[in-house]
Amino acid sequence: MEAPVPFKLVFLPPQNDRTRQMAAALQAAVPEARVALPADEAEAKRDIADADAAFGTMPRDVLAAARKLRWLQAPAAAPPAGYYYDELVEHPVVVTNFRGIFNDRIPAQIMTYLLMFARGFHVYVRQQMRHEWRPLTNADVVFLPEATALIVGVGNIGAETARLCAAFGMKVIGVDERAEMPIDGVAELHRASALDAQLPRADFVILTIPHTPETEGLFDASKFALMKRSAYFINIGRGKTTKLDDLNRALRDGTIAGAGLDVYEIEPLPPDHPLWDAPNTILTPHAADRGPGLDERRQAILVENARRFAKGESLLNVVDKARWF
Repeated sequence: MEAPVPFKLVFLPPQNDRTRQMAAALQAAVPEARVALPADEAEAKRDIADADAAFGTMPRDVLAAARKLRWLQAPAAAPPAGYYYDELVEHPVVVTNFRGIFNDRIPAQIMTYLLMFARGFHVYVRQQMRHEWRPLTNADVVFLPEATALIVGVGNIGAETARLCAAFGMKVIGVDERAEMPIDGVAELHRASALDAQLPRADFVILTIPHTPETEGLFDASKFALMKRSAYFINIGRGKTTKLDDLNRALRDGTIAGAGLDVYEIEPLPPDHPLWDAPNTILTPHAADRGPGLDERRQAILVENARRFAKGESLLNVVDKARWF
């Protein structure tokens, strides 16, 4: 076993109590790491010049000052648009992210939307506010053992969602460019080129895909037109994968039955956006990741990758920079 090699890691600004705490924890756990916490971009340019690794968001001019950078830990599972700019994509630095830390909470939120639609709670909540007693008919309920879920993006979150859907007796179809069978709960797996052919089969269309050059605006009027009129659309991946104006029209003209969203093309969703009042919607404010222990999970991945980096081992969660995930 090779001895760990000393290296320099820069925590990119801005700094706060959390970054300082993570830096201290990393330094204690990986003594080979020499940690720098520049206060501003000017300091970051000086520190990055001889750095081997960095954590955070890397501005173009800071990257240009790096002479030996080999690893960059992104600060999120799916950083916002613009994180993977051309110069970063073309640079030889390996980028890793925090995917996997939401696997036991985001699927629960997906199932919350799904179960509310299946049992009519999106209707009952509104009736309660109007003091109305009006049970739905048998035909208004989605019987899950006879229903099909189409999961677009069968990564960690999508795979766990598939397992939960299957536990309710649903048939699960997956669409993913990289996943391979077998996946617990997935009956069929298709590549992205087959998406249009699979949409008419689904009672629930669930998006867990990241925002990439290929997925931006993917769900538009043409995709909603392929869905069953009785189908529900759920997006919990990234807002820019779905054109909100097209979704709003599809909901209002009955092209689809309803939608559950946690992410939006525009965030925050403007108070005057028509989607707020669109029929049969469940809207939450980009909160599906909420729950205890997230900072500890991020820190654990950062520390483990730092340990691996010092020993020359393969890093966790390596990103295809050109595809942003």
